[in-house]
Amino acid sequence: MGEIASGALLPMQVTLAADPSQPVRYALPFANAPGTMNELLGEQLEIRFLDRITCRACARTSRKSYGGGYCYDCFKTLARCDLCIVSPDRCHFAAGTCREPAWGESFCMRPHIVYLANSAGLKVGVTRATNVPGRWLDQGATQAVAILETQTREQAGWAERVLARYVGDRTDWRALVSRAPQIMDLTVEADRLKRQAADPIQDVFDRFPGGLEWISNLQVVQFCYPVERWASPTRLTLSAGSSIGGTLQGIRGQYLLFDTGVFNVARHCSYHAWLGYGAPAPRDTPGRDQLSLFD
Repeated sequence: MGEIASGALLPMQVTLAADPSQPVRYALPFANAPGTMNELLGEQLEIRFLDRITCRACARTSRKSYGGGYCYDCFKTLARCDLCIVSPDRCHFAAGTCREPAWGESFCMRPHIVYLANSAGLKVGVTRATNVPGRWLDQGATQAVAILETQTREQAGWAERVLARYVGDRTDWRALVSRAPQIMDLTVEADRLKRQAADPIQDVFDRFPGGLEWISNLQVVQFCYPVERWASPTRLTLSAGSSIGGTLQGIRGQYLLFDTGVFNVARHCSYHAWLGYGAPAPRDTPGRDQLSLFD
């Protein structure tokens, strides 16, 4: 047994290897922690919940984590936690009801792209132009290609809404962690999608004159992840007085693949945890006082 790092969990940061055929590298999910998760492959690890959650925005202690690491008050007041972030076509900035207009200007009123990715099958998505390839790596995409450029997030959201009629817009996490994806010809898929959606997507172009443009020179990128063995699609979650872990077999997206199941780091953002060597403690049934922390 030995501590590797501890503190509030953060989404793992991913960097590309100099050689694209080599696996990407994952930082430990703690602020200022040395080393990488890649170095821990094959090790018996424990992640122990320290029964504390602090909001990633205001740093106050919270009984629960909302929207990826926020307390309830921040979740209800911050623009980054609004429904329009996951459904950009519902943007209400123009109506003057954005929760944080200055933040909306800096985040949403910037160039975005619509992309195709092969994570656990083909999907369409949107992200800021400056968030490439970070968004694809967070999703565990093996391949990705930007197909459409827009001036704002709302415009990208409307395009995604139309294209999602012909290709999915969600990732099957079970397939993501349990098997390698089949390689696709994304240029062929992009051409097919453009033809299929020609009429309805034109309505979006007409809705936002000059706001959207198809990318003519498609640049498909591929990524390799540090996976020695795939995992059973069993979710491992932290709760009061609990710990999870096992032998670390791989990492893909924000998932740690153990021989006992998979742990979504981003889903536990702001949970205070201890990461160390050794088997996780037996999972006891929490008492009523512990359970009350999560009512």
